[in-house]
Amino acid sequence: MPRLCLIEDDPIMGESLSDRFQLEGFELDWYTSGRQAAQALGQRIYDAVVSDIRLPDLSGEQVFAEVSRLGRPAPPFLFVTAHGSLERAVALLKQGAADYVTKPFDIAELVQKVRQVVGETALDPQAEGAAGELGVSRAIRALEQQAPRIAARARTVLVTGESGSGKEVLARHLHALAHPGGGAPFVAVNCGAIPDTLIEAELFGHERGAYTGADRARRGHFEKADGGTLFLDEVAELTPALQVKLLRVLQDRRIRRLGGETEIEVDLRLVCATHRDLRGLVAQGRFREDLYYRIHVVHLRVPPLRERPEDILWLARRFLSDLAREQGEEVRTLGVSARAALLAHGWPGNVRELHNRLERACVLTPHPELTAADLFDEGGEPAEGTGTLPTLEAFVAEAERSYLQAVLQRHEGRVGVAAAALGISRKTLWEKCRRHGLRLREQPESGRESVGS
Repeated sequence: MPRLCLIEDDPIMGESLSDRFQLEGFELDWYTSGRQAAQALGQRIYDAVVSDIRLPDLSGEQVFAEVSRLGRPAPPFLFVTAHGSLERAVALLKQGAADYVTKPFDIAELVQKVRQVVGETALDPQAEGAAGELGVSRAIRALEQQAPRIAARARTVLVTGESGSGKEVLARHLHALAHPGGGAPFVAVNCGAIPDTLIEAELFGHERGAYTGADRARRGHFEKADGGTLFLDEVAELTPALQVKLLRVLQDRRIRRLGGETEIEVDLRLVCATHRDLRGLVAQGRFREDLYYRIHVVHLRVPPLRERPEDILWLARRFLSDLAREQGEEVRTLGVSARAALLAHGWPGNVRELHNRLERACVLTPHPELTAADLFDEGGEPAEGTGTLPTLEAFVAEAERSYLQAVLQRHEGRVGVAAAALGISRKTLWEKCRRHGLRLREQPESGRESVGS
């Protein structure tokens, strides 16, 4: 869990920031004076510091200067400043500060900046997932913030989004939050993949002799999901007759097997999903209006991957780690051309396409570092997309950071050896690591510096 140092003398602002960061999962120490904070920063290790520039004793920049003189790299500093102190904040950036926000600011924006800074200090690709279970983009983090309350209270949820965007992943996340101990069933059904002649029996089950070939009684998906979650994907594909039956289940929480006479009570959470425009289908008379309002009590939209480019590399690294574990191999890395191609691609198949391309590349590619040509059949030419592309400066910075990471890992954090391999001085390497949020720590047994998380 990331540990944050907050330096803010205003009690209302400090309490608001403290509450929000703790809700976001940070451990936090709040100091109301610069001198207290400087003393704590000399004794404890923090993943990041959020500091007001104007403080009653030492200024924020004086605290930053004192910490920088301690003989080890300072944690990333993010400054909170008024418009009148903007020039001071820019000067601090030139001295090595990580970022700043200008009052009045959106707390969510500050939280996101802190998450980015904390995520940049992680050397383990899986550690970058600490920012969330589903992603790091603002849209996905907003979904994750709503998820615990929804999981605790909502019995019916509607999830919409394009095919492959991660609707079932979100449904499983809600299920896991509602049943943290595990053991409760999660049953996923694709309504569009089952023939109309079979789907009623699949959902509600049947008694022996209900139809030709029904030689024994069988539980349906509603019964199998009792006590857990039933995920109905592509719910818009249900026939009008089945829409009526689903509405009745939602009203009574009881089902009746095909050919049965008794009703069976079911206690479950129903998550319905679709990539279709249900409101438009209601207007066309193709989806029941009363069912629409019944399942639309809580509506979550999963944005397509092209609308959340921040998640692309995060997901890619997570998938590569999972694939390496499944295949019993070393984790593949993404070369500069691969990262550029991933960010530039339009992702019409969304997250599912990303996973499939990575899986195919891991199966067919013998070398440990994937290139654009390994990921795209088009010879490395990604399809044009409408997603937000990083600036050239941002991409070059990300590439440099990734290369420094890899070299330091290869040489087990030995700064002098890594600097020699890179053809630069120890001081230059140290400065680059500080700029990219890669912290160096001293190893007590040898006194030499090494990379830290």
